[in-house]
Amino acid sequence: MNENLNFQDLFKKSVTHLDIFNSISYIDVLLGLAASLGIGLFIFFIYRKSFRGVVYSYNYNAAFVLMCMITSMIIMTISSNIVLSLGMVGALSIVRFRTAVKDPLDIVYMFWAIAAGIASGAKLYPIAIIGSLVIGLTLVLLSRRKIREQPFLLIIRHAESATADVRTRLQKMAYTLKSKTVRKDYVEMTVEIRLRDDNTAFVHELSALDGVMDVSLLNYTGDYAQ
Repeated sequence: MNENLNFQDLFKKSVTHLDIFNSISYIDVLLGLAASLGIGLFIFFIYRKSFRGVVYSYNYNAAFVLMCMITSMIIMTISSNIVLSLGMVGALSIVRFRTAVKDPLDIVYMFWAIAAGIASGAKLYPIAIIGSLVIGLTLVLLSRRKIREQPFLLIIRHAESATADVRTRLQKMAYTLKSKTVRKDYVEMTVEIRLRDDNTAFVHELSALDGVMDVSLLNYTGDYAQ
């Protein structure tokens, strides 16, 4: 019986002790926010430099800077009290992000901003700075790597009379038929081709054929070539 009471008293004293906030100086707060801001701007620059999509979004890129700073602020808050950290975890678990991420590489930038914010908020500045430099250099090197063969979708809309000419021109390059739609006024073909360089002169050759209405060349990632 006494052992149970002693255990309960010890537990209550421990909880009471955990409720006491550890002092955080203004200098630590400013250093944490300054480090997260600097790393967030570095992420902003790397994302803009290595972006290879179609439409660049300034707001999406700026969100990485704010995400890094907010994460750092959250870590500084919950690191001062364990009980508060448990409540914060429960509160953050309610948040659901339903925005679709089209490029898987964007998820890497999100985790980078969050990881840098956690390291800055925990005062692990060497990990945050050195890790961000290594990650940024790796992303720049990977973005400059030239892909030898890129898959493209070639969409051709032509009249029925131009079928033979279009087929003859397509036989000069390796292609795979993906779809073919036959209508009363025209025929629409979608074929897959692979290009080793940026030479797209064949698009103009196809569009110059009699009976060809329009030709589109579309990369799988959404990049448009003309």
